[in-house]
Amino acid sequence: MSVSLQFAAPGTDVAFLVARALFGAVVAFMGLNHFLNVDQMTGYAEMKGLPAPRFGVVFSGGMLVFGGLGIAAGVFPTVAAGAVALFLLVSTPLFHNFWAVPEDQQQSEMTDFLKNTVMLGGALVFLALSAVSWPYAVGIGLF
Repeated sequence: MSVSLQFAAPGTDVAFLVARALFGAVVAFMGLNHFLNVDQMTGYAEMKGLPAPRFGVVFSGGMLVFGGLGIAAGVFPTVAAGAVALFLLVSTPLFHNFWAVPEDQQQSEMTDFLKNTVMLGGALVFLALSAVSWPYAVGIGLF
């Protein structure tokens, strides 16, 4: 049994599609950035104490590309949104611990922490809505 997401106001299906496309594209771009800057990001991950930093950068980049494209297209939305949420849940306090860095780095780390927190909220919304069929979605999923 499949339940469809039905919005009451006209045009909200399109607004939801645009929101998915924007959110998914930004997340996928973040993942692509992991691959384009793997050496730089590996150094940062190593500095932050991540075990197997290069593997972590590449693996998390894959999670973000898959998650972003999956949210945008509506393909495996539960897994896609879950991958993004998991990445943000782990990486936000680990890499953007503004409370534990020197004062000259605190503002930048806090900005990144808050950006990731907002994105985590968005990922959780898409995860919560992933149990229903999304309008204008490819519609391939586990449920």
